[in-house]
Amino acid sequence: MKLFENRTAFDIANIVAGLALAVSPWLLGFSNEASAAWNAWLVGAAVAVIAATAVVAFREYEEWANLALGLWAIVAPWILSFSDLGAATASHVVIGIVVAGIAAASLWFTTNKPFSHA
Repeated sequence: MKLFENRTAFDIANIVAGLALAVSPWLLGFSNEASAAWNAWLVGAAVAVIAATAVVAFREYEEWANLALGLWAIVAPWILSFSDLGAATASHVVIGIVVAGIAAASLWFTTNKPFSHA
């Protein structure tokens, strides 16, 4: 499957997901909630920058970093105490799942090559 052989598609998807998290405080109206907004801005920007770097020169550690950031985004609402903010929690959890899933898939298809016939 060509999609799984092209890591760039995974990285572009994570760039989009990272940017979505970074702008979510403004789009979803929680920019005045400091911990939720700052976490979204910083984690979203980090995901996007790491994924953009991976487009230029893939390194496995970049996927591990985005996997960790995605997992952090999922648990951050409870650790940083903004789980009562529905929009902030939903954006962090959904985008965190997307980022972690994409990074995990990229790692899986890069290291295990399940579709190669060699």
